[in-house]
Amino acid sequence: MPAASLERAIRGVDPVLASRFPIGEASALALALGGAAAARLVELHGGEPPRFEVEVRAAAATLIGFLLQSGRGPVSLQRAFNPVTAIHPARDGRWIHLHGGFEHLAAGTLALLGCEGEREAISAATRGWDAFALEEALAERGLCGAVVRSVEEWAAHPHGRALAPRPAVEIERIGDAPPEPLPPGARPLAGVRVLDLTRVLAGPTCARTLAEHGADVLRVGAARLPSIEPFVVDTGRGKRNAFLDLERPADLARLRDLAREGDVLCQGYRPGALDTRGLGPEALAELRPGVVYVSIDCYGHGGPWSGRRGWEQLAQSAVGIAAAEGAGGEPRLAPAAATDYTTGALAAFGAMEGLARRATEGGSWHVRASLCQTGMWLTRLGADLDPAAATGLGDVASLMTRSETVWGALTHLAPALKVALPPAHATLPPAPLGHHAAEWLPRAGRA
Repeated sequence: MPAASLERAIRGVDPVLASRFPIGEASALALALGGAAAARLVELHGGEPPRFEVEVRAAAATLIGFLLQSGRGPVSLQRAFNPVTAIHPARDGRWIHLHGGFEHLAAGTLALLGCEGEREAISAATRGWDAFALEEALAERGLCGAVVRSVEEWAAHPHGRALAPRPAVEIERIGDAPPEPLPPGARPLAGVRVLDLTRVLAGPTCARTLAEHGADVLRVGAARLPSIEPFVVDTGRGKRNAFLDLERPADLARLRDLAREGDVLCQGYRPGALDTRGLGPEALAELRPGVVYVSIDCYGHGGPWSGRRGWEQLAQSAVGIAAAEGAGGEPRLAPAAATDYTTGALAAFGAMEGLARRATEGGSWHVRASLCQTGMWLTRLGADLDPAAATGLGDVASLMTRSETVWGALTHLAPALKVALPPAHATLPPAPLGHHAAEWLPRAGRA
């Protein structure tokens, strides 16, 4: 779709949120790319491509997330402050962002620092380290942290240089297969089966977006793995959730059967983690020719940091966003999960584009996106806005919709992408993890 057409589909301008970066417009553009891909799929179904538009204010709201539960009032999806997950000073005058988003990560970080979990104690401990030495020590232990770098420092870093030539989302042919028409149906992804092997937050957003366009999305994870319930609720709309444990041979065999019968696999493991189980992209392209394989992680696919664990905040700190938001003073994050949700939208666009290419050219396709690639895209857009000029979200009532769930009646954000018939929407409410059987729904017109 021509760039001018995408721009015409976007209503409004930044700053909506108090950021130096145009994070609302970037989110809107990522969603509009998904709208263009969905429209192309409708056309491949033989229909008239629908019109679509995205309001920048609504796109900015998706970067925050809202959840209202009956009788409890507004509840933000941002969790209570965790002192481990914060930017702390180091001995050498630098800053480092630690992350203890799961209990074992927080416990491991505190054990390394040798301190209690209060903010003052953690900062006192980090002042005993040089920032880069602490960053490496965390990585060696499989923990999470990133030194706050400027955009220029990241551009000179070996991993920044490795990512620099890569676009925000990559789509690569990884195998041969005959062209495969889309399943019949009125919606862009009707009958398309998506296996969702992701957690917090970009990967689940990608799969939720595909569900909003009609895909049968089955989220699979192990009961023993930690999760964050508000994010499960937020990204669970339109999905069914099942438990399978890849450490169990029978469960792994079942997962391989599901992958063989599916169309898209979306995974958020670190690069190479699924290869040892026969579920890497090339292996799956042999098992299921014509698969669209979506890989999402923090640091990207290639380069010296590709195997590191990471989170949204660490991407912002590493690539220069936090330093720029601090404007030369103490660094601070953008006021939203700007890389997480936007990466999910970009990956969903890539998945739909992969399906379109499968339908027209054939082949198996690998879609790659990462928080750092999205963050670098944001820095290329420039930190030229005045946060004090932000208009804010205002009254969000017009952006909300309502679902009846096992948690009760929930009022939450509706899809920011507004599409003419067939509209983007989730047909299933969110449900707890493990709530459903590990099986596909029958395709329309098939047994």
